[in-house]
Amino acid sequence: MNPISLLFPVLAVVISVVAYLTPELFAPYRGAIVPLLTIIMFAMGLTLKPKDFQRVLTRPKVVGIGVALQYSVMPLAAFAIGHAMNLPVELIAGLVLLGASPGGTASNVMCYLAKADVALSVSLTMVSTLLAIVMTPALTWLLVGQSIPVDAWGMLWSLVRIVLIPIVLGIGINTFFGRFLKPVKFVLPGIATAAILCAIAIVVALNQGNLASAGFAIVAAVVLHNGCGLLFGYWVPRLIGYDRMICRTLAFETGMQNSGLSVALALNYFSALAALPGAIFSIWHNLTGAILASIWSSKDSGPVPAKAGD
Repeated sequence: MNPISLLFPVLAVVISVVAYLTPELFAPYRGAIVPLLTIIMFAMGLTLKPKDFQRVLTRPKVVGIGVALQYSVMPLAAFAIGHAMNLPVELIAGLVLLGASPGGTASNVMCYLAKADVALSVSLTMVSTLLAIVMTPALTWLLVGQSIPVDAWGMLWSLVRIVLIPIVLGIGINTFFGRFLKPVKFVLPGIATAAILCAIAIVVALNQGNLASAGFAIVAAVVLHNGCGLLFGYWVPRLIGYDRMICRTLAFETGMQNSGLSVALALNYFSALAALPGAIFSIWHNLTGAILASIWSSKDSGPVPAKAGD
């Protein structure tokens, strides 16, 4: 694992503090967030080949459960928490957009550290990311479209540009020229991590005043949201009968979102305030993920019998 990726929680906290204290250094670069996300998606594509999609076909049931948890628990929990806490409509929109976003690559790192199923984690991240092109705008429109205007079609086309095209381009380059990329592939996680850190810094800088006035409420909402994802992601498959390795994987995939993508979309289609949940989530879910990975990796991971048909 890339050491920069492992240090992400600490780096995210440091860059957030710096951005909060000196917002003038980062706020002018608001327009850089979409290009940064495009770079991250392209880097993800460079790690994939068409054969990686075959893994999904060999485990359709567990992949289906993981995707169902991703696109039900997180958006519904965001909607419920936002309204229960009586958050401003823009924060609810940002929280729902975060919940309707796909899984993030940070979950793959945490699965590795927790001795979970890394191959399954990568497959789920890949599938949820591609489905996000339709699911993210549709769920956001369905849950908050009555309260705030949601340009679902515009969001869909943005996702095509930010997610689909860069990933497909990356896959194509890796498929035909992968052997030439081996010397530089080790830097890709570092580039993706640096891009996310820059996005966090920009959003924190843009929201310095909002953080000061509504900081506790939105942090509490993000903590509850992440907790719901980790809890349901682990215990739903556990109650079905899956082993601990798969349950850990689904917990990370459900509870850890592509918060950078939600930040970019929130800035594009709502406001800087709506991007705040994603920025805070970027820090928090890596902290909880690292703590859980540390606890789980130190425990006996002996499995219980898994359900057949995976």
